[in-house]
Amino acid sequence: MLIHDWDGLTDYERKRADMLANEGYNVLAADMFGQGIRPTSIEENKRLTGELYDDRNKMRRILQGALNAGRLEGNDVRNGTTMGYCFGGTVALELARSGFPQKAFVPFHGAFDTPTGQSYDKTTGEILVFHGSADQSVSLESFATLGKTLEAAKVPHEMVTYSGAPHAFSVFGSDRYDARADERSWKRYLDFLADEYK
Repeated sequence: MLIHDWDGLTDYERKRADMLANEGYNVLAADMFGQGIRPTSIEENKRLTGELYDDRNKMRRILQGALNAGRLEGNDVRNGTTMGYCFGGTVALELARSGFPQKAFVPFHGAFDTPTGQSYDKTTGEILVFHGSADQSVSLESFATLGKTLEAAKVPHEMVTYSGAPHAFSVFGSDRYDARADERSWKRYLDFLADEYK
């Protein structure tokens, strides 16, 4: 399952889904905001994501709905991997904390704070994190704290940082795009999937 950034499900995520499909994977691109809801301003982005950050139960219900849709299409969603970009990476970690059984959870430049009252004690899959060292939105301290949290919870994990890479480094066409970090993280992700599903 692929989860979009705070712009909603756009051509960027569709392109990434196509790239994975071309590698032979079934991909469900989940829409966390709802059909046709696409923010057109920073204020709308903040409102839509904020509503879900403030109501984690709603976030989890939407995720369950997406997973159910994937299951109805004949996919073994419990044998899946959930990845996400920025906001979507944060959502992928929410699914990991929920205890839903999957092989892996993979945030690309997501946020790493663990909400009060939550933990990774029920996490069943591995966590693979890609982060830019020059990310001004999510600090390296937050990245390190996630590593300590996962280690304490005995969750298998791999965490990679890319020097000079800003937040949203993988979004091709944007002024934050970092080709080196994008290409390396994508290659590592494909290698990871190949190992998980061999």
